Amino acid sequence: MKHWIEAARLRTLPLSVSGIIVGSFYAMSQAIFNWKIVVFALLTTLGLQILSNFANDYGDGVKGTDNEDRVGPKRAIQSGIITPQSMKKAIVLTSLITLSFAVLLIYFAFKESYLLYSFLFLILGILAIASAIRYTIGKGAYGYRGFGDLFVFIFFGLVSTFGVYFMFSKTFDGLLLLPAIAIGFLSVGVLNLNNMRDEESDRKSGKNTVVVKNGGAWAKKYHFFLVISAMVLMLVFAYLNEFHFDQYIFVVAYFPLASHLMTVYRNKNPKLLDPELKKLAISTFLLSILMALSLIFFISDIIVNYI
Repeated sequence: MKHWIEAARLRTLPLSVSGIIVGSFYAMSQAIFNWKIVVFALLTTLGLQILSNFANDYGDGVKGTDNEDRVGPKRAIQSGIITPQSMKKAIVLTSLITLSFAVLLIYFAFKESYLLYSFLFLILGILAIASAIRYTIGKGAYGYRGFGDLFVFIFFGLVSTFGVYFMFSKTFDGLLLLPAIAIGFLSVGVLNLNNMRDEESDRKSGKNTVVVKNGGAWAKKYHFFLVISAMVLMLVFAYLNEFHFDQYIFVVAYFPLASHLMTVYRNKNPKLLDPELKKLAISTFLLSILMALSLIFFISDIIVNYI
């Protein structure tokens, strides 16, 4: 069990639910809420992230991408603690469990009243599962052709935030596009950090990430664009939503983000960036939590009521 928990890479899980949190609380701020949608949306997203982690472990392991040149923690197949056959079975099982969560989520969101929406979201769920698996598995794995950033942005940014809100409201809200893009950018930033760290080993093994294609110097500029743009988009969202001054509590998360950017700016050895993955992931999760609270509370009112 310990080895499977390690293979699930728990440190990646808070990041994956950030969009769900923001989208759900945005709906709550409009007096729309259903706890069943929240629970099964979180379970589905966590299932997708764990599935992606298992698939990456398997795909990079059997391709030889995970080798002695890799900097981060050793993966399960690379270290030999889990066999490829066992990991393949885990991928199938996790896919089935995640699909089950997705079906229940769709049922609680749409019931019998919105059959077209149910069908479209079911297709979207199947595509998400297939995309999580195909990131590194197979000859045409898109993670080896530089499309991993697009997958992360779409599914853990736009689909996660917009999708859960639509399940509550059955409508689109253009304003929500701002935090959806922001969460997507920060999620891509974590992947970009990972690819910056592994640039040397990925190049040797033929894994053509956007960092391998464009080089480390470009990747650093790209990283600054992702993080700073996300911070700006959140501020614009707050302004357009006419936040009260104490609803800007979410800017507290900007301090660790700024510290992270300074570390990346000063970095001369990409292999030393590994601790920054956790810092950026937790900072994104913190930002989503604080933004969610900002959407439904006035901090000054909480203080007054407490006193």
